[in-house]
Amino acid sequence: MTTEYKNHHSLQVSYRTIFFSLTVMMMLLGACTTVAPLPTPRSLIVHSGARIMAEKSRLSEIDIWVRAQQDNIVTDPSFWIIEYPTPVDIYPWDGLTISADTAFVLVPSVAPESGGIIAFYGHYHLMNTMGRLGEFLPEAVEADGYELEKAILTRIADAWLYGRSLFDMTPFGPLDEIMYANEHGFLEAFILTSRPDVFVEERNAWLVANPRGEEEYRKWFLETFEREPPGLRETSN
Repeated sequence: MTTEYKNHHSLQVSYRTIFFSLTVMMMLLGACTTVAPLPTPRSLIVHSGARIMAEKSRLSEIDIWVRAQQDNIVTDPSFWIIEYPTPVDIYPWDGLTISADTAFVLVPSVAPESGGIIAFYGHYHLMNTMGRLGEFLPEAVEADGYELEKAILTRIADAWLYGRSLFDMTPFGPLDEIMYANEHGFLEAFILTSRPDVFVEERNAWLVANPRGEEEYRKWFLETFEREPPGLRETSN
């Protein structure tokens, strides 16, 4: 089943709200945008016992841009975000294709709730292509390549933290890895290790500046997720 994110004026399309599990907090009163208070954040934990506990004040800040971006994806008629299901657990960048005014993303069938976050990933890259990134990620408007990807994945990590902490979204390995890496200061290592062929120069510079960086990151990842990190799984013994 294909999901199209849009209410495109008179064109009848099938769409659902990006965070369908967040509709409880999307309360509108007439023309006002008053919303219900955010739920109390819950502690997040993975099988190894590693925990994350986000402060409610931080989640409240994330809530502001999540709502704005969600609203744009659903109501702006100038572009499309279309998702297709896939039986494979993949990372957001693995299933992104951009064509003109449309971003196509792949969403694992086992984690449909992740579609909201993956749609955000596609939206950021599409807005960059359309010259509108400043509306949604102003701090990265001049960035490209690795710096742009890092800025986008920082937002993706925060959005997943928001959804999981406040609305009990179902755990999903690839997004959990990005979120935990961001929370523990390993997002740079995560990106440069998982995509060495894409960010070759940045990875080489990072390895020179941090000779033990990959070893420290691998140790942390193994302790946290009890498996090798992406980019090292195929080469591990």
